[in-house]
Amino acid sequence: MRALKIFVFNTIILLLSSVILQVITTFFNIYISNTIGEEAVGVFSLVISVYMFGITLASAGINIASTRIVAEELACKNEVGAKAAAKRCILFSLLFGLGASFIFFVCSDFITVHCLHNRISPKVIYLICIALPFISMSSAINGYFTAVRRVYKNAFAKFGEEIVKIACTALLLKSFMPDGIDYACYALILADVISEITSFLHLYILYWKDKRGSLIESLYRDLESYNRRILRITVPVAITSYIRSGLSTMKQLIIPSSLQRSGMNSSNALISYGIVNGMAMPIIMFPMILVNSFSGLLIPEFSRYHTQGKYKKIKSTSILILTCTLIFSILVAICIFAFSDELSNLIYRKTEIAKYLRILAPLIVIMYLDIVIDGILKGLDAQVDVMVVNVFDCIISIAFIYFLVPILGFSGYIMSIFISEVVDFSLSGYRLLKILQKL
Repeated sequence: MRALKIFVFNTIILLLSSVILQVITTFFNIYISNTIGEEAVGVFSLVISVYMFGITLASAGINIASTRIVAEELACKNEVGAKAAAKRCILFSLLFGLGASFIFFVCSDFITVHCLHNRISPKVIYLICIALPFISMSSAINGYFTAVRRVYKNAFAKFGEEIVKIACTALLLKSFMPDGIDYACYALILADVISEITSFLHLYILYWKDKRGSLIESLYRDLESYNRRILRITVPVAITSYIRSGLSTMKQLIIPSSLQRSGMNSSNALISYGIVNGMAMPIIMFPMILVNSFSGLLIPEFSRYHTQGKYKKIKSTSILILTCTLIFSILVAICIFAFSDELSNLIYRKTEIAKYLRILAPLIVIMYLDIVIDGILKGLDAQVDVMVVNVFDCIISIAFIYFLVPILGFSGYIMSIFISEVVDFSLSGYRLLKILQKL
């Protein structure tokens, strides 16, 4: 009963903080879109695609490893082992982050020329290099707090990060915006780097205070076993994540060029890409923050059930969670479809966004269910299966974009989004069904 109360408390904390943060982030993104313009939004979306690949390179698998191993140790009443595992995960995350920074630094000119089409300078890539180790270590600490059921500390750090990001972005955009798109992207990434470093320092202080009252980790002698367990989770997840993130980044980068091959000029291609990715999708994704937060809590809970052999509990909880998610996603899809005009005018004061909101609204059900399914699979030690499905999905999507978007034009890009989400959901759902049948 106590565990259930803690889970409910963490869920409420995460949901409330996530809703507040998402509201702040959404309106802040609107401010950015209205400030820098649609073409700059398209260029910045390309930069973010590269940035996200760097984050994946730096931290792939470490959050899952930290969450699962610490949760499993606590399920076995081994608090000292849990603390030791968390410390090792942070060390590994630092090494991964530094490695990713080095790769990005060496390849900065290649990324600028071939991935970002010389629309920005390499200085933006150098800023990303600074952020990656801090993001990776924050990911490991976030996993620890999720496993020990103290997610409110993650929420506090995230609030601080967003406040710093907003303040820095507003100040830097005011200073750099007159100099054009390149400087606007530089200002946005610099603000993000400052906020990520601040967030890490906040998280590390909370982590240090949290572990200070426990037994000294060095008394636990089986550290090598934690190294093996961490690598057993992170290596396969990292490899598949790198492939998936690389393919996903490639997919985002070839969209503007494929649209140009269909007959659109460069500026119109970036504007159309920015409208869907930078304006319509944030509205579609806004309620998803609730599902994302809840999904993250499922990983340690299902890890505990799996470690303790509570297979009936796994089945009944899975059915309940998926049913609630289905109902919630249907209601969200109906609301966005019905009020697309009002949302478009209220948020962006642009009527053309409403058309894409109506087109993308049916995807909400599939996207939200897929997120929850992925969370359950990761808790059941099937994180590699999740990544393999994502890789397969990216390959199909890239093939569609490269070969058919030049023929079908912008409608082909919209179709590629649907194909990607349907394939991902179908394969992940099938995998979960097979696992539950075996339990």
